[in-house]
Amino acid sequence: MLKYMIKRIVAGIVTIWVVTTITFTLMHSIPGGPFDREKAINPEVKKQMEARYNLDKPLWWQYGDYMKNLARFDFGPSFRYKGRTVNDLIKAGFPISAQLGISTTLLALLLGIPFGIIAALKQGKWLDNLIMFFTTLGITVPMFVIGALSLYVFSYKLGLFPTMSWGTPLHFVLPSIALAAAPTATIARLTRSSLLDVIRQDYIRTARAKGVPDKIVVYKHALKNALIPVVTYIGPQIAGILTGTFVVERLFTIPGMGRQFVESITNRDYTTILGITIFSCILLVAINIIVDLVYTFIDPRIKLDS
Repeated sequence: MLKYMIKRIVAGIVTIWVVTTITFTLMHSIPGGPFDREKAINPEVKKQMEARYNLDKPLWWQYGDYMKNLARFDFGPSFRYKGRTVNDLIKAGFPISAQLGISTTLLALLLGIPFGIIAALKQGKWLDNLIMFFTTLGITVPMFVIGALSLYVFSYKLGLFPTMSWGTPLHFVLPSIALAAAPTATIARLTRSSLLDVIRQDYIRTARAKGVPDKIVVYKHALKNALIPVVTYIGPQIAGILTGTFVVERLFTIPGMGRQFVESITNRDYTTILGITIFSCILLVAINIIVDLVYTFIDPRIKLDS
């Protein structure tokens, strides 16, 4: 286990370095800079601003300086927000995106897994067809359409939920529904297909032949193995949701990381783009390692060292 974890951590560090290098190179290869605006500024002022942030130095020097600071988890100053660092922006935006992400993930799991189990146990019947119909809608309808529709119906027409801003439990509901639609549908489909495959295995048939009740066969023996594809899917999905989904955050005016990321791209805020990208990569690597550990608890037959 320890040897495997060391390998995964080293591989994760290499992955983060590759992502950082590629992102850094692509950003500086695009024409323009963080101080280029629609309204031209004085060339001398622009030179002073570039010198202040070391943008007048050679690219290799900027890369080395950034990697040195990154080793101390210092993402540098924001070019857009004076007096604020990228670390400050992440500290301000990530907790909000994380709250939304946790509520979305819990909603997707609490709905997706039971729907998948019901669809598998009622295979071919009207309930199975109904669940598959709604899961198809959940996957195909874009989240911004679901978000806009829910805003119109539940906020504008019925007045049940606030339309914008953030801070109260009611602000969680509509964004979580918009974000959870696709993951819920995917989890339901994965649970259904995986459970159908597992309950056709010989050991399940043997348990039923011995007179073990169906509930015990399904929930104690079959479901654990059927959840492995769900765990594989939900790991990267959690990382994406936790770091913010810019469409929903923009639609509901949520001040999370997704909104900050979009604004940083629009403003050519190099350090913010790099910082949020690297932070998301670190989170994704960490969650993937956790998912590998969860495998061993779901199915003891899985040995990480092998």
